[in-house]
Amino acid sequence: MTFRLTVLGTATPYPRPGNPCSGYLLRTEHTAVWVDAGPGTLAELQRHHRPDLLDAVWISHTHADHAADLLPYYYALLFAGEHPHRPIPLYGPPGLAARLETFLAGADHNPAAAAFDVHELHDGHHAEVGDITLASHAVDHGLPAFGLRATHADRVIAYSGDTGPCPALDTLADGADLLLCEADGAGPHHCTPEDAAAAGRRAKRLLLTHIGHTLTNAEATERARAAVARPGETVVIK
Repeated sequence: MTFRLTVLGTATPYPRPGNPCSGYLLRTEHTAVWVDAGPGTLAELQRHHRPDLLDAVWISHTHADHAADLLPYYYALLFAGEHPHRPIPLYGPPGLAARLETFLAGADHNPAAAAFDVHELHDGHHAEVGDITLASHAVDHGLPAFGLRATHADRVIAYSGDTGPCPALDTLADGADLLLCEADGAGPHHCTPEDAAAAGRRAKRLLLTHIGHTLTNAEATERARAAVARPGETVVIK
């Protein structure tokens, strides 16, 4: 019944030495899902799981610091000796497939579909991936963006994606064993540490991520009274 979250990276808006951009790995004994594919996270993913054996990839929104490593992942799957049994299920916001096609222009015959089986998210979208249920909720980020509530048995890991405070963030957090919440702190479509703390009071545990360049980790921790996710750490929900 163990449910694990491994932090692949948390940086924004670009990767830093020792810290890729946003990316996380959800795992049970039988299932592995890569959540957000920010620059540098594909390399870190390989420390924990074979990329060609993932059960799915879930992308919160199309900003590059959450999605850019889908491009090298495409080449890894098709041209580097990896052996996926089928195109990898890819869950993401509307327009993600078209964006991939644009970046891959010049490759042969509908290239993105050769690597990915794309499913567009919508508010309330549910997907059963192995023994994990992925429930997506539209959040407030100024473009189509989603938070995730992932359930295994009766364990729940919630992820804000990028969002400002909104009712969907509260829904994601309600009763979750772990809320992984951004605390970028800049702009109208992000959370401050205090916003993250308010949402976190609805969950059993709060872990901050995606700390903006105007904040230090120590400042975010002090303001939210919560720890900051560390690249490479694994949180186990039993």
